[in-house]
Amino acid sequence: MDITITSTKLAGTVTPPASKSQAHRAVLALALSGGEGKLSNLSPSQDIQATQDCVTALKAAAPDGGLPLLDCGESGSTLRFLIPVALALRGGGHFTSRGRLMERPQGPYFQIFDEKGIFYQQSDGRLLVKGQLPPGEYRLRGDVSSQFVTGLLYALPLLDGDSEIVLTTPLESRNYVDMTLDVLQKFGVQVENRAYQRFLVPGNQKYRTPESDGVKGMVIEADWSQAAFWYSAVALGSSIDMEGLNPFSIQGDMAIAAHYLRLTQPGDVEIDVSQCPDLVPPLAAMAAVRQGSTYLTNAARLRMKESDRLSAVTEVLNALGADVKERPDSLTIHGKDSLTGGVTVDSHNDHRIAMMAAIAATRCVKPITVTGAECVAKSYPDFWKDYEKLGGNIQISE
Repeated sequence: MDITITSTKLAGTVTPPASKSQAHRAVLALALSGGEGKLSNLSPSQDIQATQDCVTALKAAAPDGGLPLLDCGESGSTLRFLIPVALALRGGGHFTSRGRLMERPQGPYFQIFDEKGIFYQQSDGRLLVKGQLPPGEYRLRGDVSSQFVTGLLYALPLLDGDSEIVLTTPLESRNYVDMTLDVLQKFGVQVENRAYQRFLVPGNQKYRTPESDGVKGMVIEADWSQAAFWYSAVALGSSIDMEGLNPFSIQGDMAIAAHYLRLTQPGDVEIDVSQCPDLVPPLAAMAAVRQGSTYLTNAARLRMKESDRLSAVTEVLNALGADVKERPDSLTIHGKDSLTGGVTVDSHNDHRIAMMAAIAATRCVKPITVTGAECVAKSYPDFWKDYEKLGGNIQISE
């Protein structure tokens, strides 16, 4: 679907959807606890549906007694969280995917599998893993994706023996690991975190659904990652109030509040995004229309997201009239008073690129069209509905 946006300032109140990162973790923990209880404020995005479908398939008996078939869609969290869990519970699984998912790095797991004698085969958007996940020491890099650490943190407590995760490089996106540890603790699983370099994981643990006032379950927080786009719109001149956000959240993308304050002041600003890579598209939109230059650094991992996000951000914003320079692991953005617009831009099948373009459109002189705009369903299915409720002027064509 294509959406044509005519520039207008947004105004009103919006509640961001539930945190996708927290929801992935809670859905998996609830399933491992036996499925008793309820997750409140759960948003039905495509990625969360993929995790829900996979945990259902994981618990169901395969028709031929073989390994479960797990369709991860385009969700990196689903794939990387479930690989070790499937090994721990079912001796492996057949993983399928769409889009660029299987192009994203799996090397940290494959290195472990080579060391532990676990079979794996990847081809044509499919991955087969088969074998026994043994307790013991697991060494892996911390600078590829924190999702590998999370996957092991979920699986190792299920094993018949104690284990240890040892990171061989500094951990990036550590706030996502904090979120993992928080959910595990809520579900009764203990992990000792030694300065984000080693994680000691006792075996033979049981997941237990948390209970409050006699009600079993967990409330999912609103998503600071999605709120970042509305912060970006405010920085570009809109007037939006956001409700439902936890000001004491451990979500790493809550950093958008501090970055917003910096970018709304004139002058040059450098932001290290190694701990908050998902914020790059909304930060780039803010940076495109401000007084000063903005340097978004340590962003190389963005090349292996739903799109090559460094390239996609550069292409889309420059097409709209911004001044963005792309480097191997960073973006340099020289702010302007406004953007020209008057073009059609490709979402690159990337939800965050589509939302970035929509926010940037509020400062475009001429209308813009975003192709493949339905991709927002991956994380924020109601984005266009909320955009329109806030006064956004959009026309949809299939």
